[in-house]
Parts: sequence; C-alpha cells; structure tokens
Amino acid sequence: MRIFLTGVGCVGKTTVGRQLAVLLGVKFFDLDREIETFFGTSIERLQNKFLTIHSYRKEAAKALVHLLNRPASRHSVIALPPSGLMAGYLRAIKKSTGITVALNDKPENVLERITFYDIDSNLIEKDLTAEEKRLHLREIKKDITYFRKTYERAHLRVDVSGLNPEQAARRVRQAVNAFDRSRRKPETSEQTDGEGLGSAAAPPRPSS
Repeated sequence: MRIFLTGVGCVGKTTVGRQLAVLLGVKFFDLDREIETFFGTSIERLQNKFLTIHSYRKEAAKALVHLLNRPASRHSVIALPPSGLMAGYLRAIKKSTGITVALNDKPENVLERITFYDIDSNLIEKDLTAEEKRLHLREIKKDITYFRKTYERAHLRVDVSGLNPEQAARRVRQAVNAFDRSRRKPETSEQTDGEGLGSAAAPPRPSS
C-alpha cells in the first residue's frame, strides 16, 4: 500500500510521514528530495528555470512518475509538496494505487514549525520578529484557504492539531486502516454474493 501525504508547508508531512513509515514498516520518500535528486539541483533553482509555477509542477511531476515506477515505492509513505494533488502530480497519482491523506493543523501551530532554506536547500537558522511572525501567519492562512478545495480531493483529511509526530502518525494510521477496511467491505460482500449464485468473484474496484 502507498500512502501519499500532503498539506500546506510546514504542516508536518515529512516528520509525520517518517514516523508513519516506521509504524507501518515501509519505506519513506520525501518528494522534494526525490525531485532534487532526479534533476540534480535544488527545488528553488529548478523553479527559477520556469516562467510559471504550473510549468514547474509539470516538469517536477516527472520525478514522481519515476519514483512510482520504482519497486521500492510500492509499499511506502510519500510526502508530497503542498501542490501534491494538483496538475502533473495528481495525474501521476491517479495512474497509481494508494491512499491520499491531507494533513490539517491550526495556522498558529504551522507557524511554530516554519523553517527557512537558502537557494541550495540548506537550512537557515532564523529568529522571527513579532512583525515577521504576523506576516508569515497571514501567508499561512492564505495558503490554507488557497489549497482547501484541492485537499478535498484527498481520500482522507486528518486533523493533527495539538499532536506530536508519533501521535499524529498513529491518528493517520488509524484513519487509513478504517478507510481501507471500508473500501474492502463491498468487495467482500460482492464476492460472497457471487459465490452463492455460482458466479465468479467480483474483481477489486480500482482506486480513485
């Protein structure tokens, strides 16, 4: 099983994703890192080569396609960028199998986890002033509003407010397991009915 995690920047996709992969005993992949490895450059430098963010996402989606074709990703947790359920990313996901999960958290909690990187993806230590925090909080709220409709495409939306990474990972695992069971129930029922009528078992339904 693949689990795709998405959400606004600094919502905890990577941290929670790693913990979730440990709980499930599967591989973890951060798509941002996969993109940088695939193209041999940093995210920001790659973005600077394109006139629009749409054209960048279309190109970056090639790294996701490459990852999904690797056997190691068949059972894994994959952390997507905030736009992970848009454009080329979404098309690649729809052609694969897996469960998409959008993580939700309060803007104030996201602000506490905000991190900064230079053009080469090196972490920058930065202490924000009260005014900078106010401005970044406003941007986080804008992102949450902007991506809200997009995240409705996810199979699951999981609120991780007030949870540490392990607690959040366990909540995601619980939601995924419940969703997977509910998705399998109709198939089991159809197979049982079919056997009673002497017909072939129904094939599994494709993931949406």
